[in-house]
Amino acid sequence: MSVTAKLIQKDNISMLNLILIVLVICLLTLGLVFLIDRFLPQKIKPVLIIVFGLLSIFLGYKIYQSINAPIEFNKVRKERFSKVIAKLKDIRDSQEAYKTVNGKFAKDFNSLIKFIDTGSYTITQQRDSSFMRFDKVYQIELQKDTVIIDTLGFVKVKDSIFKTDDRYKKMMEVPYAQGGEKFEMKSDIIDKQGYKAPVFEAKIKKNVVLYDQPADLLARENAHQSVEEVNGTEIKVGSLTDVSTNGNWPPIYDRKSN
Repeated sequence: MSVTAKLIQKDNISMLNLILIVLVICLLTLGLVFLIDRFLPQKIKPVLIIVFGLLSIFLGYKIYQSINAPIEFNKVRKERFSKVIAKLKDIRDSQEAYKTVNGKFAKDFNSLIKFIDTGSYTITQQRDSSFMRFDKVYQIELQKDTVIIDTLGFVKVKDSIFKTDDRYKKMMEVPYAQGGEKFEMKSDIIDKQGYKAPVFEAKIKKNVVLYDQPADLLARENAHQSVEEVNGTEIKVGSLTDVSTNGNWPPIYDRKSN
């Protein structure tokens, strides 16, 4: 049985157990009320009514909490993951710009931030041209086609990606992390069918982002294997084994809110 199937089965069992508990509590309450009314002295009844009232409030709260906890967890998860993924997208955009200029990805955040501060794109224009060349074989002038690349100017990387925003200076910091944790980022050159391909990966464990959430819900989150969820125990972008700059989050995190 797969992990996802086990979790679904576990959720169904938990819900069934919750329903049974509620039914048992209701039956016990009705039975106790009947016994109190039938057999106990009148002067003891107010005390017991208060005790059972407090007990009912406590049990009601626990039942509400068990139902509401997953809902609150999902709200917290979506909010925090959105912030984390936004930073991973900034890291990806910066790395892709670095590779465009340098032919490889930055090995650390210091190099990446320095590049954004000082790096520039070269703006070029390509145009077709031709010229006449004397052909020694045919002893005549022949037209030769060529491509001329003109340099038109330069554009700063920072202006191209971040405009006037300086958030890139803190893009290594993980949102909501309790201990000031930073994204883990590495770059490498891998061999893909004889082609030396530059790759990079930036990631953070979900436990760091959801450090204050219930352990059972966090364990379930780490076991996700679905196209509608961030799968696995980490939120990441890029790969050190494949030529990819994709993230492991679902498309819902790429949709712009109105």
